[in-house]
Amino acid sequence: QVQLVESGGGLAQAGGSLRLSCLVSVRTSISVAVGWFRQAPGKERALIAAISGTGGSTWYADSVKGRLHISRDNAKNTVFLQMNSLKSEDTAVYYCTGRVGAEYDYWGQGTQVTVSS
Repeated sequence: QVQLVESGGGLAQAGGSLRLSCLVSVRTSISVAVGWFRQAPGKERALIAAISGTGGSTWYADSVKGRLHISRDNAKNTVFLQMNSLKSEDTAVYYCTGRVGAEYDYWGQGTQVTVSS
């Protein structure tokens, strides 16, 4: 029903920036809220940013507030995660997820972000 494909991960230096993209494909005209999760080595997967289907509402984990910015372009079916002032602790696999109901039931394959100090 909902497919998500991430892109834009890679290697960045501490203090630098990266922008992740998530192409959201749906078979019907449904509103899909999107969240970005990340999983660092040895840690649990955690939600770090989310945006409503219209883009009018956003949420951020305290650990990333002020450095990460989530946005979406519904005309292009794409959600973005702009990451600034990168830190080594941002190194993780980042997952784009889709929510139609109460849970994030749809997941992308993940994209690796590595921040070198």
